Amino acid sequence: MSKTSTGRALRLALLASCAIATPALAQDVAGIVADSTNTRTLAGAEVRIVELGRVTEAARDGSFRFTDVSPGNYTIVVRYVGAASETRRVTVPATGVVSENFALTASDGTDRGADILVVGLAANQASALSQKRAADGVESVLSRDAIGQNPDQNVAEALRRVPGVSIQDDQGEGRFVVLRGLAPALNSVSINGARIPSPEADNRALALDTVPSELVQSIEVKKTLTPDMDGDTIGGSIEIKTTSAFDRKKDLFSVSLEGSRNDLRDKWSPKGAVDFSKLLSDDFGISGGFSYYRRRFGTDSVEASDWTRAGAGAGTGVAYPAQLDYRAYDVVRTRIAGALSLDWRPSDTTTMYARGIINSFRDDELRSRLRFNFTPAPVMGDTASATFASGAGSANRVRVRREMKDRTEIQNVYSVTTGGETRADLWTLTYQGSYSYSEEQEPNRQDTIFDRRFQNGASQLNVTLTGLDTQTPEYGTSNDALFTNRSDPLSKIETTDGLSTDQEYAARLDIAREIPLSAGSLEVKAGAKGRFRKKQYDLDFNSYDALTTGSFPTLAGLSRSIGDKGLVDMNPAVDPLLVRGWFNANRDRLVRNADDSDLDSLSAAYRVDEDIYAGYGQLRFDNGALRAVGGVRMEHTRNKMRGNSLDTDSLVATAVNVDRSYTNWLPSLNLRFAPMSKVVLRGAVTRSLSRPNISDLAPRFSYNETDGEGTFGNPNLRPYRSWNYDAAAEWYFASNALAEVTFFHKDVSDFIFDTRLANYNYTGIIINQVTTPQNGVTARVTGVELNLQASLSFLPSPFDGLLVGGNYTYVDTRAKIIEGDGVRRRITLPGSSKHIWNASVGYEKGALQLRASGTYRGRYLDEVASGGVGDVYVDDRLLFDVGAKLRVAKGVQVTADFINVGNEPFDRYYTGTVAGGRRLTQHEEYGWTGKFGFKVTL
Repeated sequence: MSKTSTGRALRLALLASCAIATPALAQDVAGIVADSTNTRTLAGAEVRIVELGRVTEAARDGSFRFTDVSPGNYTIVVRYVGAASETRRVTVPATGVVSENFALTASDGTDRGADILVVGLAANQASALSQKRAADGVESVLSRDAIGQNPDQNVAEALRRVPGVSIQDDQGEGRFVVLRGLAPALNSVSINGARIPSPEADNRALALDTVPSELVQSIEVKKTLTPDMDGDTIGGSIEIKTTSAFDRKKDLFSVSLEGSRNDLRDKWSPKGAVDFSKLLSDDFGISGGFSYYRRRFGTDSVEASDWTRAGAGAGTGVAYPAQLDYRAYDVVRTRIAGALSLDWRPSDTTTMYARGIINSFRDDELRSRLRFNFTPAPVMGDTASATFASGAGSANRVRVRREMKDRTEIQNVYSVTTGGETRADLWTLTYQGSYSYSEEQEPNRQDTIFDRRFQNGASQLNVTLTGLDTQTPEYGTSNDALFTNRSDPLSKIETTDGLSTDQEYAARLDIAREIPLSAGSLEVKAGAKGRFRKKQYDLDFNSYDALTTGSFPTLAGLSRSIGDKGLVDMNPAVDPLLVRGWFNANRDRLVRNADDSDLDSLSAAYRVDEDIYAGYGQLRFDNGALRAVGGVRMEHTRNKMRGNSLDTDSLVATAVNVDRSYTNWLPSLNLRFAPMSKVVLRGAVTRSLSRPNISDLAPRFSYNETDGEGTFGNPNLRPYRSWNYDAAAEWYFASNALAEVTFFHKDVSDFIFDTRLANYNYTGIIINQVTTPQNGVTARVTGVELNLQASLSFLPSPFDGLLVGGNYTYVDTRAKIIEGDGVRRRITLPGSSKHIWNASVGYEKGALQLRASGTYRGRYLDEVASGGVGDVYVDDRLLFDVGAKLRVAKGVQVTADFINVGNEPFDRYYTGTVAGGRRLTQHEEYGWTGKFGFKVTL
């Protein structure tokens, strides 16, 4: 054959292959899935072209699209949990786009109301299960209604309803999320696709009590990763989405007002929210909301430390704490938040958006503290009590401190995200840019200490502690008049101004090409992302312990009575207003302790830059029954770490600069198999990492002389790395019901834990207790999740309004660490509870909704002590809440909720101390809270 003939043949073959790959007459089939009232779009609805084996899921605006469909007759089936499936025959012509919209009705008919897929307990469950069923990997979803049906005060508390999730509390309020027993720092949090940095100086994890639940449209907890997701999460990815105007087909405006009362402090708290969504045209909409909550409550607690046993003498062998604190907190937390979204469809092939959220969280706290320090050994005692007698000499002092912490913390979190999606035939281009900023201010904090040392003679004081074998010990004194005569001298005033900032810029670009197959489709996708983060902390600390003239006053003129607050009688207490007045009037006479002040200020400051460059390649095959998503992601990390090294004699600060970089390759494979309409099987193998807390990386240390405690950074920390294995089976056994079992296993290397060292010598300063992070060797996490959610609408009336749900998670963690003496030790992962469960029962019939739920978190290791002598555990906790909602008129609903009905406390305790057995370290009580309100929806 001649060269000319050969070339002509190759050109003809190439043209023929192109014609086969991209038929000239192929068209698009598109539409929207909504409920039968045309109120709400049904995100996650499954849309299938039966003859082609092609499946897609409705987007959050209810839209779906099949590209490159050859002319002919086809069957389209639409399924949504809780709705009757709809089958429709369509004809695809040679030219033009086929538009098919679907309006689904409830699977059990309309006798329970036409809005059964729109509002209420059943609608919430149907929405969450539909999105879960459609997911590529193992995930759980909380919809807007689910978050609103429970009395959850923030996003963290809403998430405790999810299988495998427990939360860590602060002052009795949910704050950090623990997923599958892994610490909060091992989870990632994003809002509208933007990673949100933490405002706190000592944490990478975002405290989710900052985000009010009223502004959230949905929360997705993704427990397996795909290559197009950020790879720095071992626990899971928590993706929060605010509202979009395209979420609904009709406009919305609602107002809710609420008042709550805390039993422990007997104070009322106001709360209000506004929510709106408006379609200004078919292709442009605006939505958003505003939330205000001023919560007034209290906490009573007791803490103990330095447990030991008395040596030779009258009290030989008696176990006691050398330090015992009683605390009473008065707290006011104010949340102000707003969200705004703009959504625009400039053409049939392009959708664009801009979303912003602002959260301001102010925490005003007054803490009264009564502290005992026992230098002498007890003179007598038994297994539950110890008696101390003051005497001559400093070694026999009974020391009493009355303290006041007057502190305000303000956390501000902002995030702006813009992006869009453009389709061109079989190509899809997705693009996004974001900026997130977080800060925590601690302006003008004041700590005041009145310190009294009882010795012998006229100042002789005996103190007896009882209940030392419980979490609530009490005290008694031999001379109450001497103990409460307000002659305690002021010994020190400390002021603190701190500012922590954390910001991140990010940009990403993804491009995907769909390849239609004879049965199903194959998507080829690639993308790149850059994240650029800077976190820093500055501290201005001042300690005043003398006057230029005269002497400090006594408690007599600066005290107040706090009544029956606290677990014991703590009167007299320090008056914060009188102290601030005295401080301002005598500011010019105060002598600043330069050594302590400069040491703390300079040592705490740091700055860390973290730049991440990522790229990935991904394949997604789907033929209706089988879906496979696999590929590999690369993430390159660069750190610049700045801190100070101090000469503690001269207090000269020397800048410490540490730079480093590393690269991680993260392959993953997710399989989804649906052998029948009611069954979905999943499996996944993924590789992920979690970077150390930024403050842990900083080459710095902080030291609190009052408590004798220090914290050191470690710039040599390596990131966690993990291989993750998941297998799940989901059975949608009724129209709005799910039974699920999921097995998971994680092999973690270089996990990070905090270790405590006693009497640490830092450049001549003996620090009583130092906490520093270090890498462990290996860790293993194995567990199972069981989940049941069911609407019992198939029962005869009136029982057809029942909904039941519950989930249980078992987590077994084992880790190896190497301690300072080189000895290897096995521990459980800190923060990991072996048993987690929650259960709920609801009733929804006509205008009435009732709900009761319980959540349980098992005990977990909180702090690791050298050699296990003094490991700290957090005790298990079981919370109950109940609620009711009643529609009194169209669009008007009244609500009542009761939280922590059983007044469950928070307990931490030591194990392995020389005192033996389980010993108190912290006990807190919060009381119950009642909430009453109404909501008007137009």
